[in-house]
Amino acid sequence: MLKEVVFAQLKQAMKDKDVLAKGVLQLVKAALDNAEKEKGSALTNEEEIAVVNREMKQTNQALDGAKSAGREDLIEKENAKLTLLKSFLPEQLSEEVVEAKLREAGITAETAMGEAMKIAKTLLHGQADGATLSKVVKLILAK
Repeated sequence: MLKEVVFAQLKQAMKDKDVLAKGVLQLVKAALDNAEKEKGSALTNEEEIAVVNREMKQTNQALDGAKSAGREDLIEKENAKLTLLKSFLPEQLSEEVVEAKLREAGITAETAMGEAMKIAKTLLHGQADGATLSKVVKLILAK
């Protein structure tokens, strides 16, 4: 389970006195713990990935804010945070691979956007972020 990996890395970061990794890992561990408490039982692998994806999305938003403010120190910190968070996710598929898989699943220009996104999220859960899925689905529906 991802939670045990995060905890082991957190202990190592504390031993190494790695402040950034410690902070990010504490954040992820807390998010996983909160999600587990809300559910009332242990999280599945898919649910753990969803929690990490949520943290990635928040970090990307913070990165965008830092870029618009021209804060190089924050940009560097958020990029390092993203790198660490990505290590907990399965390898992300490229847009081309996502498009091929969605076409194989039967998504065509006649498919409704909501239905296509539901299929995409179910089929590629954790293998591509929501923004990539949305972009590729819109591309397929436009053809």
